[in-house]
Amino acid sequence: KTEYNLVRRCSSTHEVWKLLILTHEGTEQVKNAKLALLNRDYELFKMQPNESIKNLYNRLLDITNGLLGLGKVFGQDELVRKLLGCLNDEWEPKVTVIEESKDLKTMEIEELLGSLMTHEVKLNKR
Repeated sequence: KTEYNLVRRCSSTHEVWKLLILTHEGTEQVKNAKLALLNRDYELFKMQPNESIKNLYNRLLDITNGLLGLGKVFGQDELVRKLLGCLNDEWEPKVTVIEESKDLKTMEIEELLGSLMTHEVKLNKR
């Protein structure tokens, strides 16, 4: 009903479309502010103490999906490097092994997640 009231005065479908986009996505200024905040979140992204790999990856996906919606595209290699770079110190030996044994430019994010989740199971058994 609220959206109907918004578009009721529009005289063309194009006007309706523009108004709905503005209502749901905001102005260019709002988009730029969202982009700046998400970029900041991406740059400062780090693993939280006692955080699981699954939760870490889901948080990263939330940020990168938000950025994707605003036009920022990430390559697989960029996501792989970001995920490896945000892990805390207890993961450093595993990160080193992966960096030395794998080609990070061609590594799929799913392969990295599998490796990290397997290592996480081993860490949690200690």
